[in-house]
Amino acid sequence: MYLIGLTGGIASGKSTVAKRFAEHGAVVIDADQLARAAVAPGTEALAHIAEIFGPEVIAADGSLNRAQLGSIVFGDATALSVLNNVVHPAVRALSAQAIAAAQLDNPHVVIVYDVPLLVEASVGHPFDLIVVVHADAETRVRRMVELRGMVEADARKRISSQAADADRLAVADVVIDAMGSLEETIAQVDLLWDQSVSSHHSFAHSDAGVGGAP
Repeated sequence: MYLIGLTGGIASGKSTVAKRFAEHGAVVIDADQLARAAVAPGTEALAHIAEIFGPEVIAADGSLNRAQLGSIVFGDATALSVLNNVVHPAVRALSAQAIAAAQLDNPHVVIVYDVPLLVEASVGHPFDLIVVVHADAETRVRRMVELRGMVEADARKRISSQAADADRLAVADVVIDAMGSLEETIAQVDLLWDQSVSSHHSFAHSDAGVGGAP
């Protein structure tokens, strides 16, 4: 197994990089999907959240009322910390299960754990490589406004709520510069795969090949 931690700020281009890794045959585990699963109806984490923040954070269908919960924790560092102390361990447990399952399926698997909060959540997996996708704040604001239709003030608020670029770059083994074109970003992923991943695992192409998935 070769385990890559992939992170980057909102609108940095991280999803593009994750998709390209998958096209090379990597198994991509999405932390955002795990975070949703961690608080699905019937989970211990959801029950714990309701105990802490009150029954009004549970919607009529039994799911998490994200808007209600967000209104409670947004701007309240203490409440957010309490919430994270419930959610982050649950996500870590699910990600450990997903990594173990992928390794069991293929002992030589290359796994990319796509985790936006790698720095903030102190994700403790034994990564072989940490890849940070980087674009400066102004570029990311422009993308959120132009491509996602966000109001500029909201875009800046989203960026400021995440880890600072310097904190992410400090943990990077490899930085993908996503300031340029899509093709330039993808070319960097291809080079990393060929030089770092395939050199550690010569079988990386043999199982699936570019464009395939194991």
